[in-house]
Amino acid sequence: MLGSVVALLAGCGSHATASVQSDVAGTEKTVSSGQSRCEAGSVRALGTSQRSFAAVVTSRATAHRSPSRGPFARFGRLNVNGVPTVFGMLAKRVDRRCAATWYRVQLPLKPNGITGWVRAGDVTVATVATRIEVDLSRRLVTLFRRGKPVLRTTAAIGSRATPTPIGRFYVNQRLVPTDSGGPFGPGAIGISAFSEVLTGWVQGGPVAIHGTNRPELLGLPVSNGCIRVANDDLRRLFDATVSGTPVVVHP
Repeated sequence: MLGSVVALLAGCGSHATASVQSDVAGTEKTVSSGQSRCEAGSVRALGTSQRSFAAVVTSRATAHRSPSRGPFARFGRLNVNGVPTVFGMLAKRVDRRCAATWYRVQLPLKPNGITGWVRAGDVTVATVATRIEVDLSRRLVTLFRRGKPVLRTTAAIGSRATPTPIGRFYVNQRLVPTDSGGPFGPGAIGISAFSEVLTGWVQGGPVAIHGTNRPELLGLPVSNGCIRVANDDLRRLFDATVSGTPVVVHP
C-alpha cells in the first residue's frame, strides 16, 4: 500500500514515503427528497453551496454512461492506495416513491471531469459541509464551511509548462507523509484531477493540495500541477476536509 501512496505523491514532482489517512463524513442510507411521490425515472440534482454529498462504495461498484448502458469502469471498496473509494455526487434518479435507484457521480478517472452512474445499492451517502475553491489567477485557496469562507491562503500553482487543471473536482483521498519536513509538508489532500500534459507518470499524474518545504515559492507558478500551501494552513485544510469535499479550480 505504501508503494502506491508514494506513486501518487510522485505525481506532484517528488518522492516521499507516506502513510494513509482516510475518512468520510457520517453516512446515511438515503438522501431525502422531501416528497412522497415522484415520477419514476426522473433525475434530481443534488447539493447546494452549503451542503453536498459523497457516495462511498460499500463493497464494489460499476460506473455506467447511463443507467440503461453497460459499465465502463469498475471499483472496489478500497482504491489503489488502500483507502475507501469515494465519488462526488451530482444527481439521483428516483422511483415513483422518490427513493434513489441510481446516482450520477464524479469519478477519479481520466479525462478530467468524467462522470458516470452507479447503482444506489452499491454505495452509502455521506453529507459534506465543506468546499474548496482555488483561484489560479489570484494564487488563492479558500475553504468554505456551510457556504461561508473560513480560511484563505496563498498557493503555489502549476507552471506554464505543467499547469494546474481547471474544473470541478472533489477530495478523493488524504495522505500523511512520514517526513513532515519534506516537499509535501505535513500532508496531501488528493483530488480527482490529473495533469493534462504529463505522460508516463504513475497513476496518470494525480493532483493534490499539499504543504511545502519551500515557503518562499508560495504565490508562484512553479509546480508540476499540484497546489502548494503553507504548512500551518495545510494542517487546517486537512483537518477540515473529508473525502467527498467539492474542489473547484478557477482560471
